[in-house]
Amino acid sequence: MKNSLQYNLGLAFLRISAAALMLTHGIPKFQKLLAGDLEFGDPLGLGGAPSLFLAIIGEFICPILVIIGYKTRWAAVPTAITMAVAAFIVHGADPFGVKEKALLFLVLFIAIIFLGPGKYSIDKK
Repeated sequence: MKNSLQYNLGLAFLRISAAALMLTHGIPKFQKLLAGDLEFGDPLGLGGAPSLFLAIIGEFICPILVIIGYKTRWAAVPTAITMAVAAFIVHGADPFGVKEKALLFLVLFIAIIFLGPGKYSIDKK
């Protein structure tokens, strides 16, 4: 099964679609950084600017690596951590519907960590 066309296309679809959707959250944060606006929430007590940098790594840089399939399992880890912080800390007291998106992304990136990139990736070239 691991070498089947369907399996590898499924992994590529999972990897690329999840990471592309995550980029819709990361690009505005990256643009914020480029504009010099370092104001950002501080859910872990690290400061706004460090929290913004970490969010950009998890929501912009690592998803690009996941899309191309480079160091895919490792690149999915910061994104999963970012989504865990979003779901359980930032939105911890919110109703389920508010944290649901972060939880869905968390589940997707944990699946990518376990399954890997598949055949159609830089990792497999």
